[in-house]
Amino acid sequence: MQEETFPTFTESCLISVTVNGNLYEREVPVRMLLSDFLRHELHLTGTHVGCEHGVCGCCTVLLNGEPVRSCLMLAVQTDEMALTTIEGLAGTNSEMHPIQQAFREKHGLQCGFCTPGIIMSVHAMLHDNPNPTEEEIRHGLSGNLCRCTGYQNIVEAVKLAAERLREPQAEVD
Repeated sequence: MQEETFPTFTESCLISVTVNGNLYEREVPVRMLLSDFLRHELHLTGTHVGCEHGVCGCCTVLLNGEPVRSCLMLAVQTDEMALTTIEGLAGTNSEMHPIQQAFREKHGLQCGFCTPGIIMSVHAMLHDNPNPTEEEIRHGLSGNLCRCTGYQNIVEAVKLAAERLREPQAEVD
């Protein structure tokens, strides 16, 4: 019987991952967190790191369209997958995504530290439920902590974004 071996801290692995529509191939340490890969290897600093335990939601990104906590995933787990970060939400043009615009108009942020994670969670929520009730919005936001706001303006921003995304001329990502 062969003895099982575990990766050391110095082992690395080649990954191929699409981030915001761009393909990246990188040799990364097998124990590197996805949040660290995004911030330090790809220099996408919009993904914030708060609690490092998956509780606050600041590091939320979309993995194959689903929200995940990048502080709880290893970069090697994303091999051959597609990631979207806050930097890639608006797409190739310079205009803000309707969710970002709604947050701006409704003052859905204060210090802004939690905002990228909240916006990424809202994006996934509105994709699954384009016409949420206020209760559904609050439930959808429950995995994201904001220490500055009372969430009321965030809820109003989500309502506005949902309305705009339902409009026929709105582009849905």
